[in-house]
Amino acid sequence: MAATTAGPLDPLRDGLAKLIMTKVAGPDPRAERNRVHNTPGPRWFAPDRPIRRVHGDASMFAGGLRALLLQSLHPLAMAAVSAHSGYRGDPWGRLRRTSYFLAITTYGAIPDAEEAIARVKSVHERVRGTSPDGVKYRASDPHLLKWVHVAEVDSFLAAHQQYGVEPLNAEEQDLYVADAALVAGRLGVIDPPTTVAELQQTLTEYQPELRGTTEARQAARFMLVHPPVPWAARPAYGVLTAAAVGLLPWWTRLPLRLPYLPLAERTVVRAAGNGLTRTIRWALTSPTLGEIGAES
Repeated sequence: MAATTAGPLDPLRDGLAKLIMTKVAGPDPRAERNRVHNTPGPRWFAPDRPIRRVHGDASMFAGGLRALLLQSLHPLAMAAVSAHSGYRGDPWGRLRRTSYFLAITTYGAIPDAEEAIARVKSVHERVRGTSPDGVKYRASDPHLLKWVHVAEVDSFLAAHQQYGVEPLNAEEQDLYVADAALVAGRLGVIDPPTTVAELQQTLTEYQPELRGTTEARQAARFMLVHPPVPWAARPAYGVLTAAAVGLLPWWTRLPLRLPYLPLAERTVVRAAGNGLTRTIRWALTSPTLGEIGAES
């Protein structure tokens, strides 16, 4: 987006942008952005690819939260997260690592993207254990990797179609799933879906394995009810969580003990979510910050 002329709201806009970006990209978001976007070299995805549109939009905030809630329904994936991710002790660190991985693999130079993938795979090799009900797991298991992948892709796409500035048409949605599959394959996912139809079929195939464990409900409560968010930001975060929950399939609500209010979700929640996403998008194109939060 093009930078706008400075105006009386710039201090508010800049402050909001810095608050968001320091949580997502660390204490020096401008340097982080330069590392991703300005390092010379070829990229996996051309500027016109749908993955760049989806991952560069403010709707990713709602999509990311939805993905975490959906992923938690797989008992082995949730056991690994609960035991190894440190999401309670360092939630912002986990967010920054995830955001960097998405950014570098979507927009970064290929050597940097490959380095990030190698680092994640190395971590996955060390994450293994036994779930509370006695089932062994390892994060490098291609079956678990595929679940995490499809939950993310479905969530990012759902959020973009609802709250994105430029929703994808049917062909572009398939291309987005195919784009994401390229990264997934390099991470170790075997036969990732490459169309929306395949994505939905894969999600359906996983449903018999999904259930609401104690760990999943605790994680949902941490993210939705007791987040590490300043009190001044709680109202906006509440809108974000409502938008994320409203995007979840109906069958996820009971296992996670989440409300299902379709009329309110289609009206009040959707309107509030649209307003919040527009505000985040406006903040992250702050000219003073050199558009550190948006793809140039």
